[in-house]
Amino acid sequence: MALQQPFLSELLHLTSKRSLPITLTTRSTILSLHLPQKHNLYLHNKQLKKQERISCYAIAENIGGGISSSENDDQSVLLENSSLEELRGQREIVGYDWTEEWYPLYLTKNVPDDAPLGLTVFDKQVVLYKDGSGELRCFEDRCPHRLAKLSEGQLYDGKLECLYHGWQFEGDGKCVKIPQLPENARIPRSACAKKYEIRDSQGVVWIWMSQRTPPNINKIPWFENFEREGFRDISTTHELPYDHSILLENLMDPAHVPISHDRTDFTAKREDAGPLFFEVTERTNRGFAGWWGKEKDQGKANYTPNFLRFEAPCVLQNNREIVDENGEKHYFSGLFLCRPSGQGKSMLIVRFGNTRKRTGILKFIPNWFLHQNAGKVFEQDMGFLSSQNEILMKEKVPTKKLYLNLKSSDTWVAEYRKWMDKVGHGMPYHFGHSTIYLPQQPAVVEHAPAGFVANFSAAQPAKGGIGGMYAPNPANRYFRHVVHCKDCRNVVKAFETWKKALSFVAVVSTALAILVSGRQWKALLLLSTSLCLAGIYACSTAIAMNTTNFIRIHRRL
Repeated sequence: MALQQPFLSELLHLTSKRSLPITLTTRSTILSLHLPQKHNLYLHNKQLKKQERISCYAIAENIGGGISSSENDDQSVLLENSSLEELRGQREIVGYDWTEEWYPLYLTKNVPDDAPLGLTVFDKQVVLYKDGSGELRCFEDRCPHRLAKLSEGQLYDGKLECLYHGWQFEGDGKCVKIPQLPENARIPRSACAKKYEIRDSQGVVWIWMSQRTPPNINKIPWFENFEREGFRDISTTHELPYDHSILLENLMDPAHVPISHDRTDFTAKREDAGPLFFEVTERTNRGFAGWWGKEKDQGKANYTPNFLRFEAPCVLQNNREIVDENGEKHYFSGLFLCRPSGQGKSMLIVRFGNTRKRTGILKFIPNWFLHQNAGKVFEQDMGFLSSQNEILMKEKVPTKKLYLNLKSSDTWVAEYRKWMDKVGHGMPYHFGHSTIYLPQQPAVVEHAPAGFVANFSAAQPAKGGIGGMYAPNPANRYFRHVVHCKDCRNVVKAFETWKKALSFVAVVSTALAILVSGRQWKALLLLSTSLCLAGIYACSTAIAMNTTNFIRIHRRL
């Protein structure tokens, strides 16, 4: 995935705790000031590392040629790993509490009308649903009785019912029914579900995770372009099997697009890979912003670079303005709303939009086709990013000891990891540039019902499942996207229905062709069978596009 459009659309080719910063001086810093030999030893070790790199380059030069072994060349192309403050043992940290933030929970239009939806933010499990009046509600995903998941329950007369013992809860979390109580007994006041504050803003449900401080409405992100007249967007949701920080880092990396997504659409071509320019214009306690584009495009007439903004906790947007031949200005936005959904898991809401109308054949491309193309893009990156997650967990060191960041491609990646150094102390876990705090909670593997019962569970919109696809599997395109998208889910069901109907007609027409004696009738019935078989093939192809992963085929170039 990348900052550029993952959909086959016109967007693709037109855009290619508040506190003052403080300086932390550690005990090791004080020691280093009084014991210069330790500082010398550090510099000696740093020189040894550089020598290791130089010798590595020298070997590469002897084998393939063209790679310089000069230390000065290293400094000219590589981003500096350590700032002066780091060398002195100092680090800037800022006040930060991960719970006092709004997280993108779900696309409003995709929240089920008739079933509760279980979601997670870091390791906190919540349940989202619509009550009897259609208002969105959110609780901790556990029943106060015996900790059963409320998301495995059902909606009964507008109330959320736990299917373990039938306790029912109103929208404010109050328990209003316990079937096991005697007739005149009162429901205990403590029998209530823990409520989370949520807000619907610009088509996205946001959740405030703090139970101690009231929600700060001013922290809900607002995206100006999405309010412009004529602005239209294509929005999708994807579950992904790697850490949210790795996802965001990948989304900030336009350099990988021509290689990883070569020919996925007409904007990504490996021969277009090249150096990029970056200009950081803003650094704050809540993120950073700046301009970027292709180095070769700098200086061109009427060229407008892309503007990137990252904002806490995990919102990334890439905007561009283009003036057409008629002098009319068009606005383009790529919006990435990421939610940490547990150790090694994340959920991403992708929203691409513009003020320009679709033209030509693009007007006839259905949204489900664009959605499945986006799924292909994520699958092309999945192997790289999952392995990256694995290495970070295994090595247990900050990224500056592992990454080899280039000035001409990795500026945003370095900025993001350094921002994590500032705020990581206020997160459940983090991977920073020079700091790291590994997850303390083990990864939770959830299992869906198996066997015959799975048919009933899978029939619920929030559970998903068609045919043999019952167990949630992040490696499966259906469970990464389709179960979270009403449009695509309905499309798959419609194609399944058409496939069954065409199969029935094909069998009937074939049987009649065998029974009838007239040649004309036989030819007509066999033609009908052929058309039905073609329709069955088209339906099967469409279903596979929505449910089958892209498999990379390595080819000789």
